[in-house]
Amino acid sequence: MPIKSGKQYIERIDRQNINIRYKGELIQGPLSKHPAFQGIIQTQAELYDMQGEESYIEQMTYPSPDTGERVGLSFLPPRNAEDLQKRRLMMELWAKRHNGFLGRSPDYMNTAIMSLYTAADILEEHNPKYADNLRAYYRYCRDHDITLSHAFIQPYACKMSGQQDAAEDTIAAKVVEINDQGMIMTGAFMMATQGATCEEMLVFPSPSPTLFHDVNPTAFAFAVPNDLPGMTFICRESYGAASSYDYPLSARYEEMDVLVIFDHVLVPHDRIFYYGDEAYAGRLFGESRFHTHIAHQIATRYIAKTEFMLGLLESLADEQNVGLEPHMIANVSRIIAYLETFKALRLASELGASRDTFGYFVPSAGPLIASSMLFPQFYPEMVEMIQLLGSSGLIMIPSEMDFHSDSGPYLNQYLKGSTTEAWDRIALFRLAWELGAGSFGGRQTQFERFFFGNAQTVAYRMYNQFEQHEQLRNRIQDFIAKNNTSSQLDGLEDQA
Repeated sequence: MPIKSGKQYIERIDRQNINIRYKGELIQGPLSKHPAFQGIIQTQAELYDMQGEESYIEQMTYPSPDTGERVGLSFLPPRNAEDLQKRRLMMELWAKRHNGFLGRSPDYMNTAIMSLYTAADILEEHNPKYADNLRAYYRYCRDHDITLSHAFIQPYACKMSGQQDAAEDTIAAKVVEINDQGMIMTGAFMMATQGATCEEMLVFPSPSPTLFHDVNPTAFAFAVPNDLPGMTFICRESYGAASSYDYPLSARYEEMDVLVIFDHVLVPHDRIFYYGDEAYAGRLFGESRFHTHIAHQIATRYIAKTEFMLGLLESLADEQNVGLEPHMIANVSRIIAYLETFKALRLASELGASRDTFGYFVPSAGPLIASSMLFPQFYPEMVEMIQLLGSSGLIMIPSEMDFHSDSGPYLNQYLKGSTTEAWDRIALFRLAWELGAGSFGGRQTQFERFFFGNAQTVAYRMYNQFEQHEQLRNRIQDFIAKNNTSSQLDGLEDQA
């Protein structure tokens, strides 16, 4: 089966029988019609439709090496510099369509499963069947255009339990039984973004070190459909809305985050990618260059989002006739400087790409990790620029229904701008309010701060990938030594 259309995506989501709870109640009926999910499902459907459009199909797809049918380019394992550029151009098209607001657009997890596939060879020594499973699953996702989410992070209570208790007593995610059909596992995962609006879920937690067993029951990776018996999805409160005028961002881009519970879920043998040996968790992430491939996709999203923020700031400035004021020039120029920095870092990663041990072309990690350090720090600053520029205009923002009521004539008279009608001026300020003061914008800021790990995790990632620590320290020692030698010679000359 080739790339899917938006209609097919919606049909697949609605066909699933997911055990999903929202505000304490089981959701009944098609998920695509539920107010909490309708907007994001429609937006993702539009992304899938793009792939099949005549103007985009060559830029966004390639022939499957197995079937010859067109499949998504974000599944392409790069073999050379041209492949990296093709992937980036494809990801740019989607990122510009969602303006960088979808942290889990389909190309994110397509890239994730692709990267793990490139390192499947390391599983041969662990269990050849696991290596075959991972390769087969990648091909299945690619050739059926599967929409994936992931579950990596466990709740705090599970982490503490995994550190303190014996493996059989811990509430950390673990395998409780292996039988002829597969493995039975139990546990919980939080922050499964878009977990309910995907077809399948990749589950790959960090294992809890254990001294109690030769086989670690908390060390595993697998992928399953969302509607297996024993799986429960518990949603946070939705920020979604029906009116794209009142809520221009959340009506389109609200990605639901869910807590996923696995209560004795049977994972079939052919869906298990590794089990029992915790060393393979680190090896799969490290040798697949998982974080580097993902960071290439993330950098593209950062650029699209920074461009959107820049456009919004300048639009607000123009609306208030302050576009050429010194403080505005300074703020706009600062965003432009960061935008050019992110572009340069992404380009540097592509120019510095090299082959890994499996023959695949991997971007240079340093520039991409640098972008993942800089953007979480700079994003709140851009939000604050919008908050300060919007001032009280972010508060006095009537709704769409107000304009269609008896109050409409007053609003049209008193809330218009110098060159814009009230409807258009308020639309701009509602956009700025949702990003700078609304719940959707608050979630976006927090999401970006921790998107690729907390600050310390990202700092360690940067520190560990840098290969010149010793070389640069030696350079300083050599410099000091030369100065000391020169001083000693000068002293001898003075004595002479």
